Amino acid sequence: MALIELAEVRKTYQVGTETVHALAGLDLEIEKGSYVAILGASGSGKSTLMNVIGCLDRPTSGRYVLNGTEVEDLPEDELARLRNMEIGFVFQTFNLLARTSAVANVELPLIYAGVRGKERRERALLALDRVGLSDRVSHHTNELSGGQRQRVAVARALVNNPSILLADEPTGNLDSATSQEIMGLFDSLHGAGNTVILVTHEADIAAHAHRQVILLDGLVLEDRMTPR
Repeated sequence: MALIELAEVRKTYQVGTETVHALAGLDLEIEKGSYVAILGASGSGKSTLMNVIGCLDRPTSGRYVLNGTEVEDLPEDELARLRNMEIGFVFQTFNLLARTSAVANVELPLIYAGVRGKERRERALLALDRVGLSDRVSHHTNELSGGQRQRVAVARALVNNPSILLADEPTGNLDSATSQEIMGLFDSLHGAGNTVILVTHEADIAAHAHRQVILLDGLVLEDRMTPR
């Protein structure tokens, strides 16, 4: 059974009098342990697909199974719990609390999961060590470089041991050297067994993935493996 199963997934929005078909009956399966890049031009549906995979938005119709759970009809509280436990998010804008320490930022998903203080701190410290920031745990995030902030964001995404690491344009706010550093981190996390899904419009970032799914008009235009 695939980790992610999307079948005939449609997502429509009403913009004034116009109906926008962001996803138009899309089919996609992603296996556990995959390293996948989702690409497409603006308006192709890649951001909508990311939101559906990440349980941030529900499909208008179709079937979505995440790690054996039918997602589309879950109540909101169960959907939020599933999202917190199964998916670790990494965003272009980091989404960190600025005047809060790195370790406190990483603890946030564990607070929502009801993990108690001592275990929460231990798990957050381990996650920061995994991303090479064990010497920055007490620094406030506004004292860190862009690359270090993104590492904190990756540690926060990893701290619940999610099924999927879902990254939306993870290098979009970084210079080229720091971007390669962060992509090296994703490569090593995939090598350690994590399922990684990147949403990007940059070919050099997508080239790190082992599989590239290219969207057009809300459908899969091309699904190809990247030569290793």
